[in-house]
Amino acid sequence: LYFTPRQLNDSTVLMALDVAPDAFWGIEYTLPKGESYVVRVRVVQKNMAPVVQSNNRNLGFTWQQDLHRQEQGRMFEERNSALYYKYAGGSVENLSESGNDTEERKAKIKWIGFKNQFFSSVVIADRPFNTADFHSTTLQGTDYLKNMQAQAVVNDYDWTSENPANFSIFLGPNLYPLLSDLDDTLYPDEDLHLTKLIPLGWSIFRWINTGVVIPVFNFLGKFISNYGIIILLLTIFIKLVLFPLTYKSYKSQALMRVLGPDIKAINEKYPGTENAMTRQQKTMALYQKAGVNPMSGCLPMLLQMPILFAIFSFFPSCIELRGQSFLWCHDLSAPDAIISWSGDIPLVTKYFGNHISLFCLLMTATNILYTWLNTQNQANTMPGMKWMMYLMPVFFMVFFNNYAAGLSYYYFLSLLITIMQTYAFRFIINEDKVRRQMAENAKKPRKKSGFMARLEEMQKQQQAMLREQQKGRR
Repeated sequence: LYFTPRQLNDSTVLMALDVAPDAFWGIEYTLPKGESYVVRVRVVQKNMAPVVQSNNRNLGFTWQQDLHRQEQGRMFEERNSALYYKYAGGSVENLSESGNDTEERKAKIKWIGFKNQFFSSVVIADRPFNTADFHSTTLQGTDYLKNMQAQAVVNDYDWTSENPANFSIFLGPNLYPLLSDLDDTLYPDEDLHLTKLIPLGWSIFRWINTGVVIPVFNFLGKFISNYGIIILLLTIFIKLVLFPLTYKSYKSQALMRVLGPDIKAINEKYPGTENAMTRQQKTMALYQKAGVNPMSGCLPMLLQMPILFAIFSFFPSCIELRGQSFLWCHDLSAPDAIISWSGDIPLVTKYFGNHISLFCLLMTATNILYTWLNTQNQANTMPGMKWMMYLMPVFFMVFFNNYAAGLSYYYFLSLLITIMQTYAFRFIINEDKVRRQMAENAKKPRKKSGFMARLEEMQKQQQAMLREQQKGRR
């Protein structure tokens, strides 16, 4: 079939299929005013019913695309490219990013999107598709990442109507403010959830990005053009927000360090597995006497974890960093490779890549320094555990080498500030004063906390079970 282009005005073109002197079927494309990255599409026809003479009421829709590679890091771009779709009045889902996938949906679909790491093509139906089949195939050894296909059907097609179907096509960047505005303007009566094209983490982490990180990041971007400076200021802001939790966690660590010699003495006095319960009881009694809760240092750290995971999702999805240079890095959204090589090295190429990122190296070195700082003056740390603690930064280096330089740069800054805070806390929190305070606490009668009472009850039950087992063996 051959279509004839007709320019209707300065923003609309009709691709017309003339089937009779006074009958045609066509697709009309309109560019709205302003830079909205949206094309309006109308199916138009005239006098088609007598020509077609068909009782077919289904409009078939077929779309396929070979997703071209756009970014430097193929491995990471491939992980962030997928076929997305949204149920009418429902949630957004997607096919697997990591391999071939196929889905058949017998439900109303509002939109279908072929998403790259930073750009998307999305077809939005005014009247939802009734059914849809989706296919995604990974392409190896080419400049293309994946082949994506969608076959959908719109029911109740009317051959007598001049305008039986309408669509909107979004062709643009995965920019959160832009997609959020389109949600409000394209279809005000239904939330399109186009922002779900940006992977900002699970719901528990996503609200941190949408409610805190992105607004602060965009606010700083209004006044500062250098995104390396923006990331520095964002890091300082997050550290200030977390400061009360960080201080409480460090204070708890200081209390545990002071008790280190006493805990060591208990372990030496009651060695062996047969004295395990006695050691635990004596240690708990020591905590109770000194007024120390061994879990008080864990809770502040746990409360910080959602922010760490939110940041982990934010930077690799931040299109604002694309093409932005800082210091030696030419693109903060890609790895800042200082050494690269070709060829396929078994295991190395697959997991580490064919390059070494400098910000990732700096983050690793800082992480090792922070680990060393934490292991100093820690009581009763087993040698094997210390070895594992030093192995973790190396593992993170392998993991982050292919990630965006902006992410490694943020973690490098965050660790650097944490190290400075640790040294500052050592001057602020005087351990001699802590010892005196703990000695005063030991003199005062203290009511057992609920946690300590439950722990002691569990210990008693364990001891009773142990005695019963020993009786049985005798």
